[in-house]
Amino acid sequence: MQKLKNMRCVVTGGAQGIGYAVCAAFKAEGAAVLLTDIDEAKGRAAATKIGCDFAVLDVREEGDWAALEQSWPQIDVLVNNAGITGFEESANPHDPENASLADWRAVHAVNTDGTFLGCRYALRAMKAAARGSIINMSSRSGLVGIPGASAYAASKAAIRNHSKSVALYAAQNDWQIRCNSIHPAAILTPIWEPMLGDGPDRDAKMAALVADTPLKRFGTPEEVAAICVFLASDDSAYMTGAELTLDGGLLAGSAASPG
Repeated sequence: MQKLKNMRCVVTGGAQGIGYAVCAAFKAEGAAVLLTDIDEAKGRAAATKIGCDFAVLDVREEGDWAALEQSWPQIDVLVNNAGITGFEESANPHDPENASLADWRAVHAVNTDGTFLGCRYALRAMKAAARGSIINMSSRSGLVGIPGASAYAASKAAIRNHSKSVALYAAQNDWQIRCNSIHPAAILTPIWEPMLGDGPDRDAKMAALVADTPLKRFGTPEEVAAICVFLASDDSAYMTGAELTLDGGLLAGSAASPG
């Protein structure tokens, strides 16, 4: 039985990685899926492969969200997945002392502003039916400090907290609109490829990057997508304002094994 049959679902940043896996999983569960991305070529190719709709969406731009509100005025599920680390185009420092204000703002424009605009769109698109599910992609980095990626960590912490505000706001209005956040750690997506490469030492590099993870491996986009299916479906009907951690046990306690 398909868990999302006839639901209208919008996913941001769907051209690759976690967003692509979520779109594919939603489609397999019977949903009508709109894959959105800032990269039109990659987004259209991904949507064609999955067999879903596509729209260009820069999550930083209020006008893009307004256009989406016109084309998809009623939805059941929104996944605010689009996000950046800040290191995509440069190796500028992102520590609290040396990060530039411009780099700080660039990360927050996508991660924090994009999530705020997405939640606002979703509330407006769901309130007529007074039900729906908003799923915000935070991070393990939103739960702990990351000295070398302070803007990213702060933005993901903001997503965590804003999810709770949205959940409470919807409940106060007597809407069955739920909002929850997901906190993945090391998920094997294209973002890791520059560090891993394709040389003979790739496996060793992968092992080193997850050495402190109790399960000693990367997570997969499909594992994150499975959590999204759960949160989108009626299986999680009594869950709102919650945060689900997907980190291979990393935050369960000390990385040191008991003697």
